[in-house]
Amino acid sequence: MERFVLRARRAAGLRGNVNVLVTSNAALRILNREFRDKNKPTDVLSFPVPATQTGSPKRAPLVGEIAISAEIALQNALRLGHSPAQEVKILALHGILHLAGFDHERDNGEMARKEQKLRQVLRLPVGLIERALPEHSRPRRSASRAAGARKRA
Repeated sequence: MERFVLRARRAAGLRGNVNVLVTSNAALRILNREFRDKNKPTDVLSFPVPATQTGSPKRAPLVGEIAISAEIALQNALRLGHSPAQEVKILALHGILHLAGFDHERDNGEMARKEQKLRQVLRLPVGLIERALPEHSRPRRSASRAAGARKRA
């Protein structure tokens, strides 16, 4: 996971360290309630570190932390036909993009395009934003890739 986070943050242009916590739905529910006023578990949360608190000059600064629900990652992986490890990586990439300043709720698809590009570079299956799109507006896969996906499922 550490190597993936390093590759993903470099690909996203994020300079500095990122801590990743993979934990329970109960923990994500508490964090989601405390920081977003939503009393339910969620798949991933990102917590940027204010620039004034990024650490000492001797080592790379901490730019943020990401919390991931292991339970939701497992459910998504089973539903979508890929490994739980891949799902955790997808969630980590999504969190890293948020730490890099992207906001899919307000950026007219900029984060979605960046996530799709980085998923290809990092060889990951369908990402979070793309999953939320209606079927008719999702980017089309080539016939050979679609056939390969059906074989794996």
